[in-house]
Amino acid sequence: MKEKLEAFLRERIEKQHFAKLMALKNPSLHRFVADAIDLCRPDSVYVCDDSDHDVRYVREQAVARGEERPLKLKGHTVHFDGYYDQGRDRDSTKYLVPQGVDLGGSIGMADRETGLAEVKGLLKDSMKGRQMILRFFCLGPTDSRFSISAVQITDSFYVAHSEDLLYRRGYEQFKKIGESNDFFRVLHSCGRLENGVSADHTKRRIYIDITDDTVYSVNTQYAGNTVGFKKLALRLAIRKADREGWLAEHMFIMGVHGPKGRVTYFCGAFPSFCGKTSTAMIPGETIIGDDLAYLKRIDGEARAVNVECGIFGIIKDVNARDDPALWEVLTRPGEVIFSNVLVKDGVPYWEGDGRTPPESGTNHSGEWFKGKTDAEGNEIPMAHPNARYTISLEGLRNLDPRANDPAGVIVGGIVYGGRDSDTSVPVWQAFDWAHGVITIGASLESESTAATLGKTGVRNFQPMSIKDFVSIYLGKYVHNHLEFGTGLERPPVIFGVNYFLKGRDGQYLTSKKDKYVWVKWMERRANGELCVRRAPTGLIPTYEDLAVLFKKVLGVKYTRDQYVEQFTIRIPQNLDRIARVEEFYRKNVPDTARIVYTVLSEQRRRLELAREKHGNTVSPLELPLDGRPGASARRAKAGAGAA
Repeated sequence: MKEKLEAFLRERIEKQHFAKLMALKNPSLHRFVADAIDLCRPDSVYVCDDSDHDVRYVREQAVARGEERPLKLKGHTVHFDGYYDQGRDRDSTKYLVPQGVDLGGSIGMADRETGLAEVKGLLKDSMKGRQMILRFFCLGPTDSRFSISAVQITDSFYVAHSEDLLYRRGYEQFKKIGESNDFFRVLHSCGRLENGVSADHTKRRIYIDITDDTVYSVNTQYAGNTVGFKKLALRLAIRKADREGWLAEHMFIMGVHGPKGRVTYFCGAFPSFCGKTSTAMIPGETIIGDDLAYLKRIDGEARAVNVECGIFGIIKDVNARDDPALWEVLTRPGEVIFSNVLVKDGVPYWEGDGRTPPESGTNHSGEWFKGKTDAEGNEIPMAHPNARYTISLEGLRNLDPRANDPAGVIVGGIVYGGRDSDTSVPVWQAFDWAHGVITIGASLESESTAATLGKTGVRNFQPMSIKDFVSIYLGKYVHNHLEFGTGLERPPVIFGVNYFLKGRDGQYLTSKKDKYVWVKWMERRANGELCVRRAPTGLIPTYEDLAVLFKKVLGVKYTRDQYVEQFTIRIPQNLDRIARVEEFYRKNVPDTARIVYTVLSEQRRRLELAREKHGNTVSPLELPLDGRPGASARRAKAGAGAA
């Protein structure tokens, strides 16, 4: 069998590329490649190693084949997805599970055998007339206990180029796993193309085979559906983490700089369009990653690494004033891929960039002019709301020096944030680990946005910002978080943030830059400093501390009236939220641990007692002061900085 497999590969792959493949002594890999060739029927196969030559070839072919177009600045290119291929497709993304396996009601599933037959039918002969590209990457730093080897097969040089910016080269790392079957696999094809974009979007499929750690993707080009090591492989990593006792998370990692040169590392989970990247990129702080993190318990500490080494970020509202570090990278020569922006005379434009937009140009709809409508009569904006940029983190001047540390960084705090116009205060701290996991992380809800296909503005539950990606029972996932904290000598302090709270007039109560202050407050609290006020929902800042921080960080006066309006506890809304959370778990998560309902019930009782005493709203000035750092803050103090 081995000789037959090798003969097949030798016949179908040119000599130099065959040699590169066979240098990886892994029969499971060879079988995966052979099956993909037999299924997709490419004209040729290009096997990439870690060499600069192969990376350069991919980048050049992306332009030569029209998948990307060069822009005015050297190194800048633009890619356009199809008009109906502009976001992660939830409906077409499913887990392939064997008969008798159920992952829970909130997860899209299909029978494994039926699903494999369907997606392979769509992939059959899909690469005829094209070149198949084999890419090898390492998820997490190389030579690390966090490292996961991964291979992607695709016929899209845009996808392969994007991965060069987003992931660490992993060909040499792959050699170290020997004959192990423990690696992630992705097989993708754009499918039939018209004018350079996937034509059969109604036949778009993104199927995740949990039995074989394999992702299949076809008839789509949007990176969230095709760059297999983002949210698609996150689903595989969550299952691997569940088996091995660690956490795979939809989280940024950033270093927040405190007094006397102290750096406290935070992880943060936010649904798309909720301020995740803008938080990770706050001026004056340092970034390790903006999207995916692996967390492990090492010597009693929670340590984390960035799965990636680049950013595939939403470009809407990125401008020189609010995002100076990103703006610098996006407006100077260097390697940047823009997607689904407006291009005029070789210059990219997007919504909220702070410039006067042109009235015509080229965008995801083709030639565009102001007032253009689509087939349904909808006006087409100059750039898609989910337009993106892809860059390497190495280009950022605020990259943390420990971004590629194979040991990871010690996590001092974890932040959760969603879109919430009427309930939560701008920033608060959990009473303890279990309270934070349950009432903040597992209770996270947010309005839908343009990052996913479908209607926007709908309030949805997004527990830990992971519901779209969780690949085990959600109840088990929450349980794993609770267990993770109990195994730590110094668990991270858990915080909630809400950048979208509105007043009675419907206007936002905080500005975009207020988050600069919130992270400084969280850094101090993670290190056991500053007094707090004890609210029914958690610990909130005092006015006096915020007034000092606003003056120091932003150079502005923060008034007592602002504080009262922002941090008033809205009891009916908080009670309604608890009711929604309980209903969601009872209806969708039958394996929910009893402690979840117990902690929620305790929070309800605190709110009811507060309503009996104060009415439907409680001014923060009426809440009791607590001058003692919480127990979790004290435990985190010794481990919050760099190891």
